[in-house]
Amino acid sequence: MERPETKYVAVGDADVAYQVFGQGSPDVLFCYGLGSHIDYFWDLDQLADSWRRIASKNRSILFDRRGTGASDSVPRDVLPTWEEWAEDLAAVLDVVGSRQAVLIASMEAGAIALLFAALHPERVNGLVLVNTAARFAADDDYPIGFAPDALESMLAIIAAGWGTAEFVEISSPGWAWDKELMTSIARQLRASATPRTASEQYGYLLRHLDVRPTLPLVQAPTLVLHVRESPFIPIELGRYLAEHIAGARFVEIPGGDVGLPHPLVHDEIVHFLTGERPDVEVERVLTTVMFTDIVGSTEQAASLGDQRWRSLLDNHDRTVRDQLRRFRGSEIKTTGDGFVACFDGPARAIRCATVIREATARLGLRLRTGLHTGECEVRGDDLGGLAVHIAARVGAKASPREVLVSGTVKDLVIGSGIDFADRGEHELKGVPGAWRLFAVKAESAP
Repeated sequence: MERPETKYVAVGDADVAYQVFGQGSPDVLFCYGLGSHIDYFWDLDQLADSWRRIASKNRSILFDRRGTGASDSVPRDVLPTWEEWAEDLAAVLDVVGSRQAVLIASMEAGAIALLFAALHPERVNGLVLVNTAARFAADDDYPIGFAPDALESMLAIIAAGWGTAEFVEISSPGWAWDKELMTSIARQLRASATPRTASEQYGYLLRHLDVRPTLPLVQAPTLVLHVRESPFIPIELGRYLAEHIAGARFVEIPGGDVGLPHPLVHDEIVHFLTGERPDVEVERVLTTVMFTDIVGSTEQAASLGDQRWRSLLDNHDRTVRDQLRRFRGSEIKTTGDGFVACFDGPARAIRCATVIREATARLGLRLRTGLHTGECEVRGDDLGGLAVHIAARVGAKASPREVLVSGTVKDLVIGSGIDFADRGEHELKGVPGAWRLFAVKAESAP
């Protein structure tokens, strides 16, 4: 399925951007909050693949509310009311001829969907609320919300970090190892809103959002999905929604990724829409994960110019893939200036890494490489699990031209003739405990 065309519908004196794709019943309307941009969204394979699968059986509708993304901006000091934002949703449904739809809403867009469901129950035949809340600020009747100082701290983080990869890592820590993805999401945030707009809109939303009175009025079947470990939207806020909407089902999602959905989110949505569980092949295997990264790639690209850098990068990619084939490694993905790969044997992974290090050095490139062996979840061509994150963190600790491995890898290759230098214990960002790391000695190369 190709990217859908972006169209506009007039709502008052503003234009609201929307897209329609797929076919089938019921209609599904996706509602995202600030940071949404329906054109840039399609650069994120994790989201686009999920939409395409849903669109294979359901007509799907995507839109940007006023004040974000491809829709008209709004004054920072006079934001629309929640009722006016709900009019955006109604206008999009009207223009595409949708009489009823399942609403899938996340972040503060959950409030818009809840209000619309309460105001127009005849138009909503299902409601899916993902990482959202009826209210964010604490009060006497709502102690689970954020205290004033915590809200101000959060707004300071948004003002300082909006549109940066570092900010994206906070909202999607499970994907922090994928630098190319973090850069893509950061670019989308900048296209959606400026840091000042984001800070001021969220200042209003976090302090004043309160749609608790609508919860008893929701008549549509409701599914509440919430990640367990988000610092931005604690899971207690999701539980509150489920407890106060009659018949709502609550599902905890592993991890703390707010910006990108866990595969379980898609599975639960499909089950909600069809009553069937997706037939997804999931396999857990012990594998050795390898991360490579070109040191100083940005500086080299700037000094060489686009054409020469592209040629050098093509040679790098060819070299890495040649060695992966030689050592029976599987390419998982590229990260722009590096690779993620896996092997069914740690010794073979180390030998592949050392050959890649020497071969790319002859191109004038310095690589840092990290390896870890652990249980991974295989879903199609993708690889997930804590072992992937550990390998990425190990790679980040490596020095230029160093192949660094976890203690697990070292222990598994005893007797292989591969020698190591002890690099001591390290804290790996986002991974519990202290980890002893070892560098592969140069003479260990085959």
